[in-house]
Amino acid sequence: MTGTQLVQARRLLCALQDHIRDTLVTARAKHAAKFSRVAAVTAADTIYYIDRLSEEAILGWFERHWPRAWPVEIVMEGLEDGATTFPRGTAARQTIVKCILDPIDGTRSLMYDKRSAWILAALAPQRGARTHLGDIVVAAMTELPTTKHGFADQLSAIVGRGVVAETLDLAARTRRRWRPRPSRARHFEHGFASIARFFPEGKGLLGTIEESLWRELGVLGKNGGQLVFDDQYLSTGGQLFELIAGHDRMLGDLRPPAYSKLGYSNATLCCHPYDICTELIAREAGCVIEAPGGAALRVPLDTTTPVAWMGYANPILARTVRPVLRRLMAQYF
Repeated sequence: MTGTQLVQARRLLCALQDHIRDTLVTARAKHAAKFSRVAAVTAADTIYYIDRLSEEAILGWFERHWPRAWPVEIVMEGLEDGATTFPRGTAARQTIVKCILDPIDGTRSLMYDKRSAWILAALAPQRGARTHLGDIVVAAMTELPTTKHGFADQLSAIVGRGVVAETLDLAARTRRRWRPRPSRARHFEHGFASIARFFPEGKGLLGTIEESLWRELGVLGKNGGQLVFDDQYLSTGGQLFELIAGHDRMLGDLRPPAYSKLGYSNATLCCHPYDICTELIAREAGCVIEAPGGAALRVPLDTTTPVAWMGYANPILARTVRPVLRRLMAQYF
């Protein structure tokens, strides 16, 4: 894609997410009580009523607005039965781009009106089954606010061109730009940092690993302890936002190796490629997003591959944690 096409693609992803957000905000006013109903259980995740609304909005938008000159394959939970392409009927091998989507990342918090969820989307040149996270060239993420919120953020990026960040006033429908500033801290004391342990499965093992990490880094119990703060944001996109916005210094998800170690072969509730498809935005903001051992994330763009990852607000923190985490991974996994 040319530079001009990349800019157009970024705008298209943002327009798609504006449509999804507005659709869900409108539906919530009428059908909020239905949002938490289970609609289906797939190989990728549990699908709730709220998810179905967003899926319908997405497919309708692609029908009306996606350029016919850019045949696209859609990768999204709930669409696992055969390839979904636009224009309709296009063979997947004839598409030129692959779009991976998470219509609502953080469904469980949003459907109970607890915390914002996020719409995630990214584009990569089509390379069939070989297309991976590192191929992504455009990404966008848009906040799905709770009923008490009057504002919603939207961030987008083109590889090598930095981040565009805007806040929408939901009442006035006006936007203002802001500049992402990930933390520049060189340590973790008096800051937020945590490893994901959202569900009962694996909580003990993951907690032990995190406690061991802080012990080896010399933080555990230092000066009376309680120097690192924990925040379990049940949304990978939300976690990335916390790093980008400067709220958190380190976040990570080790659930896939923990579940494997503990024998939870059917534990599908872990991070998948669509959950972390906007990691490009975090990297463009200056964060470090990588596999737990330090390698680049190169997972296929599908809906089922488990993804373990670590995110740091800056390279200094990554270099501090990386060797210790490698030793702990070898010890516990």
